[in-house]
Amino acid sequence: MSQANVVVTPEPNVLVETSHDLPLVAVSVALRMGALEDPPDAEGSVRLLGRLMRRSAGGRSAEANDALIEGMGAALGADVTQSTVSFHGSVITRSLDRFGEFLIDALARPALPEDELARLKRETFAELMETLDDDRSLARRWFRKTIFAGHPYGRSAGGTKAGIEHATLDGLRALYRRLVVPENLVIALAGDVTPERAARFATDLASALQRGERLVDRTPEPTVRPGRHLVVVDKPERTQTQIIIGGLGSHAADPDHFALSVANTAFGGTFTARLMHEVRVKRGWSYGAYSSLPFDRRRQAFSMWTFPKASDAAACITLELEMLEKLRRDGLTKSELSWAKRYLIRSHAFAIDTAAKRVGLKLDSTLYDLPAGYFENYTENLRAVTLEQANQALRERLSDENLLVTLVGTEAVVGKDVREAIPRLASSDVVRYDAE
Repeated sequence: MSQANVVVTPEPNVLVETSHDLPLVAVSVALRMGALEDPPDAEGSVRLLGRLMRRSAGGRSAEANDALIEGMGAALGADVTQSTVSFHGSVITRSLDRFGEFLIDALARPALPEDELARLKRETFAELMETLDDDRSLARRWFRKTIFAGHPYGRSAGGTKAGIEHATLDGLRALYRRLVVPENLVIALAGDVTPERAARFATDLASALQRGERLVDRTPEPTVRPGRHLVVVDKPERTQTQIIIGGLGSHAADPDHFALSVANTAFGGTFTARLMHEVRVKRGWSYGAYSSLPFDRRRQAFSMWTFPKASDAAACITLELEMLEKLRRDGLTKSELSWAKRYLIRSHAFAIDTAAKRVGLKLDSTLYDLPAGYFENYTENLRAVTLEQANQALRERLSDENLLVTLVGTEAVVGKDVREAIPRLASSDVVRYDAE
């Protein structure tokens, strides 16, 4: 089926993609706001709320709810990003009505008990401790925290130890009343379901909620500090490093968004791109070397990611900075542009090959306020990108001067060499890996 078969009904906001190939229905119930609503001193509260709602649905225990979901032949998870909260899962067709009742219990009738919150806090503390063992997660967290310093995007949706400690049941209940209203709801169903049944499912769910006001995302556009800056996340006994280098990237509404996306793909978006060839194939410094260009409602960061051993970290950083300078100065070649466009156009087929994926794109389009026709016209927009547009987008959107270099490694081993490897370094900070 093509994306043109996605049905959008006006009230409540429900997206439907029908496919009777299997007796399964994929269900997503999303809220238009997420961790951006965390109280300033209670980072991670929205994530706690989402998980607590799922666990205490209908006033039952977490164990009883798990058994109910399993007995339906279903699965259900709760995810939180900066901009959204989503309850997503799948269920066999014959249990769809029961699954809908469970979701009503989770969204409209959660108990939100104190003892379950205490247990959830303990589990979250343990998860936060586990992330300290994941160097890549540490690098990502400190990159976002630093490049978006003072901006809501710099905060962690997963929370911090201090934020989780400060979260209270009264605070979560206040968040619940503000967030979980039909005006913030977007519902997507895909698979063995008709538009009429999906509309009833959505209406029943929305009708069970107390009405409120639709929240508006008033997050300002992020900015970055001028100059080149380094943050070394000091972790003992590291023989390998994790390195993220980046600055401000693209916004889906930019007129050159697709041109920059094609250029990023050619530079570092695949296993055969320029960055991988130089870092891994020619020099063997890192098993992987990629660049990314995500989107949200506000501008996100462009970044390059590598993970060389400590002895190669300084040279790898120097090379990446030189490659970025050359990319902006000289641009892509015709063959790189053609290859990147072919790759993106062909791989898009795998993004729409199931009903769940197709309705998922429509859901993203709605939640993130993407330009009209963003996914429907995706391949046509890619085909239209010219070499001149791609290279101009590189020059205008990316910077090789206003950059943050984040490195997880052992300061005593790599710090001096890394600082010397970054020309025109404006500032350098060292933070403990277990700092918040």
